[in-house]
Amino acid sequence: MEKYTYEEFVEELRRFLLRELNLREKQIYFEAKDENGMTPTGDRLFIECYASAAGKEVCGVHIEEMYADYQDGITVEKIGSQVKEDIMKMKASGLLEKTKALNSYQTVKKDLFIRLLNKEQHQKELKTAVYKEIGDIAAVLYMKLGDRDNHTTSMKIRKGHLEEWNITQQDAWEDAVKNTFCMAPPRIYIWEKLLFNPYYKGEDFMGDEIYWLNQKRAIIGLCLSTTVRTNGAVAVFLPGVAERLADLLNDSFYIVFTSIHEAMVHPVKCMDPEVLLQKVRETIEEATPKEYFLTENLYIYNRDQRKFAQYTPKTPVIDSCIHEDPDEK
Repeated sequence: MEKYTYEEFVEELRRFLLRELNLREKQIYFEAKDENGMTPTGDRLFIECYASAAGKEVCGVHIEEMYADYQDGITVEKIGSQVKEDIMKMKASGLLEKTKALNSYQTVKKDLFIRLLNKEQHQKELKTAVYKEIGDIAAVLYMKLGDRDNHTTSMKIRKGHLEEWNITQQDAWEDAVKNTFCMAPPRIYIWEKLLFNPYYKGEDFMGDEIYWLNQKRAIIGLCLSTTVRTNGAVAVFLPGVAERLADLLNDSFYIVFTSIHEAMVHPVKCMDPEVLLQKVRETIEEATPKEYFLTENLYIYNRDQRKFAQYTPKTPVIDSCIHEDPDEK
């Protein structure tokens, strides 16, 4: 079957959503990218989700990314069904009201946070996103929209948003890092406690100045995550965390990201990196769902240099993407 052109795809998707959402013709409309208008970050399809005497709630979806998915083989029906599902969820939870706040940085800045993604796996969506790199990991700027059914709903911040807010990436980044730490503080998890105590919230190794680390346990590996244990792999890159872990271990350490939700930390003096690398790849293949995958590579934190690096036999040092070394300011 011959593929739709971009214009044909937009119209087919619009027709699908008109039928599925039971809307009138004028309630779904297309707007091309306009630097001075409502679409500075790309072409959008606007969908009127709700109307009353007080005004309208309109949801704008970025159409260019959807067309890229269509060209990769995803059907118009599947793309449209996902848009419909997202809109229905947003209407049910009141999140449409929250997205209006995107017009004001002072309103949204308290909801910014950082999430880690695999660069290659998410390369399309990262084209317009705000992120920093460390090896094959992207640390991405997100906005929290709300919580529903024990899950946090969020959206990526786009480069165009920073332009609209007239704020630098670094300023937004600093706010997001602080929020990430406060929303979900880092914790060390002891496996046996995690398995047998459903109320276990982990060990507060950052807040407890006299926290004592069992060195035998450390040799086996420390499980690092956050209080919410969701997207907890980011914890190791938050300000002060790596330095604190290195002091507790009295050593540099390797980092194994078993998923986006946690990382295993191993002191360098106790581990063969090649053996560790083989184990992590086996673990990911056997136990990590694709949607939770972050990286199969091994990382290292150098205690003396206070730097992160993706492990290679030569291990060139690269800067942490999350926070700056205070000595370099």
